[in-house]
Amino acid sequence: MTRPSLSSQAVGLLGWVLLAFAAGAVGAIASVDAASFYGQLSRPSWAPPASVFGPVWTALYALMGIAAWLVWRSPGPKALALALFVAQLAANALWSWLFFSWRSGPAAAVEVLVLLALIAATIAAFRHRSRLAALLLLPYFVWVSFASVLTWVLWRGNPGLL
Repeated sequence: MTRPSLSSQAVGLLGWVLLAFAAGAVGAIASVDAASFYGQLSRPSWAPPASVFGPVWTALYALMGIAAWLVWRSPGPKALALALFVAQLAANALWSWLFFSWRSGPAAAVEVLVLLALIAATIAAFRHRSRLAALLLLPYFVWVSFASVLTWVLWRGNPGLL
């Protein structure tokens, strides 16, 4: 099988990166008042300031898009790997709605674990297509692991708000 042309690879890269950032945008809609709400929460000393989340997520979405592109352009079957990628993007966006917009701590705490499982499955599936793609998702997995713990602590520590 021949590789896609350079122009179609560039369009593919742009498409996957835009898809990742689109998921971020859907979550951002729910997070319009996130900094204010986050500031109201009783947070542990190790919780990052609100200003950290934007730059971290920007980098992670870029890495996610590049990882998906690497899998998309790899030879062989990849439908399952890319379907898992899209599923975890949807779960990623849903978390922001559960936590910031609907302020449902219990649902966000459960959903972030589902997200973590989907990311792990995506990494495993990506590894079969591209080792680099799987490696590019590891910072995302680590960040969401941290976010899982933070979600739980924020929910349990803020019963009146979450």
